[in-house]
Amino acid sequence: MASLKVACMVVMCMAVVGAPMMVQGITCNEVTTYMSPCLSYLTNGGEVSDACCGGVRTILGAAGTTSEKQTVCNCLKEDANNFGINDDYAQALPTRCGVSVPYKISRSTNCENIRF
Repeated sequence: MASLKVACMVVMCMAVVGAPMMVQGITCNEVTTYMSPCLSYLTNGGEVSDACCGGVRTILGAAGTTSEKQTVCNCLKEDANNFGINDDYAQALPTRCGVSVPYKISRSTNCENIRF
């Protein structure tokens, strides 16, 4: 009987430890942090670093839901205004990193219209 109790405890512990954690959506602070290696390119042009493209890929991977994609869009628009981002460089960044963003990268994009 004691071994059955131990086995049940082990199973319960495994279920708790192995349960997926509640993942909170991506935040603007995270978007800004992941995009920070891109700031030089986004303001001055030139070469796009591997770190920049890694941040772009991380953001795209983290934004799985429509709501998260809208959040990222709004955060990027906010960052564009705060950091004086060149719109042409911003629009070219996904291509330069070899990724696809299914909406126009622009300050005029209505992020609420993004649906996936």
